Amino acid sequence: MNSIDLTGTPVKHINHGVYVIGVGLGERQNAFTAAWVMQASFQPLLLAISINSTHYSFRLLQESGVCTVNVLGQDQYALAEHFGSAAPDKMAGFQWQQAETGAPVLSDSLAYFDCRVSHYADAGDHKIAVCQVLRAATLNPGRRPLLYSQTGDMDGSNALYEE
Repeated sequence: MNSIDLTGTPVKHINHGVYVIGVGLGERQNAFTAAWVMQASFQPLLLAISINSTHYSFRLLQESGVCTVNVLGQDQYALAEHFGSAAPDKMAGFQWQQAETGAPVLSDSLAYFDCRVSHYADAGDHKIAVCQVLRAATLNPGRRPLLYSQTGDMDGSNALYEE
């Protein structure tokens, strides 16, 4: 079976946070919105990130082998939308720090995880980057994280599950 009819099913109800993934290699830096991020292991601490392998950010991630996972707050929907777009020079106009690995950290995020890629796995139209967390920090405490269910149809996925 190659496809499943998801019409009328609650697939959009699978919930998770919304993140900005910072990737970079020297002066070449980029960031993208990801909602498919999860903890995959305690020892070592691993995060799994789903990424479209046709995007520029994936090439940077492969070349550098490092990234940051920046946690967005509930009041940062506009950031999720911005970094989910194909706007040129998406990083301009925002404050960035450099993680110890050299990957960009979004200064306005709630917290970040500085990661090194362990390995990749195929996942349909995406790749899964399994990343070891090397360092993490809270940057802006006291706010609640943005959840995928709070983004409405920002990613256009409602068309995939029309009722």
